[in-house]
Amino acid sequence: MTIEQEYIDRHPGSRTLAERAAAVLPSGVTHDSRYLRPFLIYAERADGAYKWDVDGHRYIDYVVGHGALLLGHNHPVVTAAVHQQLARGTHYGASHELEIAWAEEVVRIVPAAEVVRFTSSGTEATLMALRLARAATGRPAIVKFERHFHGWHDYVVPASSYAGRTPPGIPESTLDSVIVLPPNLEAVEAAFAERSDIGAVIVEAPGASSGQIPLPPGFLQGLQTLVNHNRAVVIMDEVVSGFRWAPGGVHQLEGVQPDLVTLAKILAGGLPGGAVAGRRDLLAYLQFPGQGSRSEKVGHPGTFNANPLSAAAGVACLRHIADGSHQQRAASLAATLRAGMNRILHELAIPAVVYGQSSAFRVHLAAPQPPEPRDYDGRELPRTLLEAPVPPEPARLLQLALLNHGVQLFGTGGMLSSAHTEADIAATLDAWRHALLALLEEGHVRPA
Repeated sequence: MTIEQEYIDRHPGSRTLAERAAAVLPSGVTHDSRYLRPFLIYAERADGAYKWDVDGHRYIDYVVGHGALLLGHNHPVVTAAVHQQLARGTHYGASHELEIAWAEEVVRIVPAAEVVRFTSSGTEATLMALRLARAATGRPAIVKFERHFHGWHDYVVPASSYAGRTPPGIPESTLDSVIVLPPNLEAVEAAFAERSDIGAVIVEAPGASSGQIPLPPGFLQGLQTLVNHNRAVVIMDEVVSGFRWAPGGVHQLEGVQPDLVTLAKILAGGLPGGAVAGRRDLLAYLQFPGQGSRSEKVGHPGTFNANPLSAAAGVACLRHIADGSHQQRAASLAATLRAGMNRILHELAIPAVVYGQSSAFRVHLAAPQPPEPRDYDGRELPRTLLEAPVPPEPARLLQLALLNHGVQLFGTGGMLSSAHTEADIAATLDAWRHALLALLEEGHVRPA
C-alpha cells in the first residue's frame, strides 16, 4: 500500500470534512499552510504536546498553534486565566485593567519596548509599524528582504514565502514603494544611496521564514547602524521569535535595539493577539492632540484590540515564561531531535539535512549528501543550499508518512513546546525512521 493510500484509509472522518469544506471554503482551508493533498487532518482536541483528530488518532504536535504555544496546548496557568475571565465577559468595548497588565509585562520583558499598542494579529502589527515609521520620517518607501515573511498585507507580501515579486491584487503604486533586497548590508547601503524616500527597513529577526534561511552573523547589528545613520526606522519582526528564542526575543540575544518590534503568537498565550512595541516617540503618533502627539494623529481602531480573553491569556503566559526556563527546555529538546533526525538520515544515506535554532527545526530534502549525525545551526550551512528549492512531492509525502505514524509537522519543519518530553522525541525519531523507509521504498528519495 502506498503512503498516500494508507493516509486516505486511516482518515475517513477527515476526508469527509475536507469534502464538506471544499464546498464553502476556497480550497477547503482557512490558512494557506493548512492546504495539503489529498487533505489535512481535522483536529478534534488537543492537550500538552498532543492533538487528536476526528478519527481518534493521536499526534505528537510540532505545529504548536503556528508557533504560538510555547507552553503546549491547554496549559493550566493559561486556561485558568481564560476561564476566570470568560465568566466576567468576552468583550467589554471598554478599557480594562488586564490590558494595562499585559502592556506592563511586554515592557518588562522586551528590551526594545518602551510602550505598546495591541492589535489582533501579527499582520496588523507589521502594518501599524510601517505606518508609524512613515508618519515619523515622512518617507513612503520601505525595504524588506527576499523571502522574509511579515504577514499578508499589501506592503509586505512581495517576494515573501507566500508570493513572488508582483503578487496579484496589489496596485503597482504600492509595489513601487516596496524595495526588495537580498539580506546583505551592501545592498541596503546602495538602496539608501539611490533613494531618499526610504522611511523604514523591516526584517525577520531570525532570518527568512522564521529562520529557514538565517541571517549572517552580525547582520542585525550592522543593519541597525546603517538604518539609524540614514535616519530611517528599524522594524524587527519578532512575531515568531519573540518570547521563543529568549524571553526578550532575538534582539535581546543579539544585543540590538530596534526602533519598533512587532509581536504576536506567544504574546497572547495561544489566543488571537499582536502588538507593536518600541520607542515612545514613535508610538506617540498614535496619541490624541494635546496628549503629546508629534503631528497629525495616526488612526488605529480595532474591535478586538486587547480583547479581555487574549489579555488574560497573554498576562498569564508572559508571567510564566519570563524566567526563560520554558524556552531553554524546548530548545534543548529541539537540539536532541535535530541531532537524532540527522543521525537517521546519515544511517540511511539520504541526502537531506535537519537544522534550526532555538526550539525550531527545518527539514531540507535537497542536500547534496547525507548529513553528519549531529545538530546543525542553519547559520553554518551554505546559503545556496538553504535557498535551493525542496522537491514538492517528497515533501508532501513526508508529511503524510509522518502523520501515518503519529507525528504532525508544520510544513517540512516545526517547533517544540516545553510540554514535549524525551519520550516524545524518541517516538518522533521512530516515526521519522519509518517515514523515511517508506519514502525510500516508493523511490521518492534515493540514498546517496
